[in-house]
Amino acid sequence: MTASRLTHPETLDDMLLFRLWNLTARAGRGVIQMCEEEFGITRREWRMLAELALNEGVLSSQLAELTGLDRARTSRAITSLAVKGLVERRPRPGDRREVLLRLTEAGQQLYERLLPRVAAINRELMATLSQDEADMLDTLLKRLHEKARAMGPGRFASPANP
Repeated sequence: MTASRLTHPETLDDMLLFRLWNLTARAGRGVIQMCEEEFGITRREWRMLAELALNEGVLSSQLAELTGLDRARTSRAITSLAVKGLVERRPRPGDRREVLLRLTEAGQQLYERLLPRVAAINRELMATLSQDEADMLDTLLKRLHEKARAMGPGRFASPANP
């Protein structure tokens, strides 16, 4: 049996992270277009709305971690969402220097209108897999995510320092 090109890549196109990025870029175009043209928000703002719908009352730094964005991008997106009236900042009880973030009523309504549309795009993409394949993909992605989390930044081996 020959080794998989995913485990022994010879080109960029063989590498898992590139293939996942490429899939996200291609399949995500519809989501990005819908967010921007129909709802007036960016994909980053959509990600933050979705996280805030599940995690109300988080700090900006916590939202950055949840969304996988750096603090500067998170701050800019939060400011934009606040200006649009979709996110509210409330001083943290006991420490008014920190603010807790939550969706406004308009933010919650936008989330509730957008989520089913994004879910439909997801269903359309996943329809190419059988239920067993989808379950296996879910399991494999969870394992890869846990491995990546365990590796953390700076733990990746370089050819000079395996």
